[in-house]
Amino acid sequence: MTVTRVAVVQGESDGDFGAALARTRTLAADAAARGAQLVVFPETWIPGYPVWFDVCRDTGLWDHAPTKALHARYAEASVDVAGAEGRALSEVARSLAITLVIGVSERVTSGPGRGTLYNSLLTYGPDGSLLNHHRKLMPTHTERLVWGQGDADGVRAADTPVGRVGGLVCWEHWMPLARQALHESGEDIHVAAWPGAHERNQIASRQYAFEGRCFVLVAASVMRASSLPPGFEVDPARVRSPDQWVIGGGSAIIGPDGFYLAEPVFNESTTLFADLDLARIRQEQMSLDVTGHYSRPDVLTLHVTRGRRS
Repeated sequence: MTVTRVAVVQGESDGDFGAALARTRTLAADAAARGAQLVVFPETWIPGYPVWFDVCRDTGLWDHAPTKALHARYAEASVDVAGAEGRALSEVARSLAITLVIGVSERVTSGPGRGTLYNSLLTYGPDGSLLNHHRKLMPTHTERLVWGQGDADGVRAADTPVGRVGGLVCWEHWMPLARQALHESGEDIHVAAWPGAHERNQIASRQYAFEGRCFVLVAASVMRASSLPPGFEVDPARVRSPDQWVIGGGSAIIGPDGFYLAEPVFNESTTLFADLDLARIRQEQMSLDVTGHYSRPDVLTLHVTRGRRS
């Protein structure tokens, strides 16, 4: 029996990279001290999810000076994966000897696409090596004001000491071909990274576990209205109090049969743990294996265009 202890961190992000890195290190160290071999953080944990586009007024206006200033601050706090910020995250994984999966807003600082931001999911091994680097394929709705379109280079599972680990970001879980590409890469553990995982997102995550016959770690953040950037008027139909949660969490851990191993937790900071018996994957594949005995490659095939997109 191969058992892996996993941890899903749910907390409030910090818009400053230095503070966010310190918080990441502290929370990851606490999870590692409690036996976690794999530690997962939510979508754009660093520097936080730009929820202000959904709950504040005027942020989408053309040539709006406050929004342009906010975008510049957000870009500055984003992660240069090949630079100092990426090396710092690598050191967190290496120093704690854990597999680390973390959502970031990525900043490209050189070469083709310089200046572009991506919604990215990074997987580091316990030796600090970057095992996978996924950029969200299609920013969703207001996200297109922030991030560029990603590619399929990271739409795959990576070999790690805890099994084959893959992940998708937010609404990618409603892209059937992206799901199938990851199923075909042979996931044992799937990271479902969300800003917040309300009921609809829980359905998508449980469907993914059932369809892919893999464990799913739902990683979500929490954020109060009082943490929204100053200088913007909130939409009173969306936000009624500074203490209101504008991102409500919902992190959970799901088995390969689609049922919860750790129920969703909302509106609080916490870390969820579970011990995963990877042998259960083979057991559940008896009735459904979308890349094995329940597939029909003679009539249905998927082509994935690999490689990093400039």
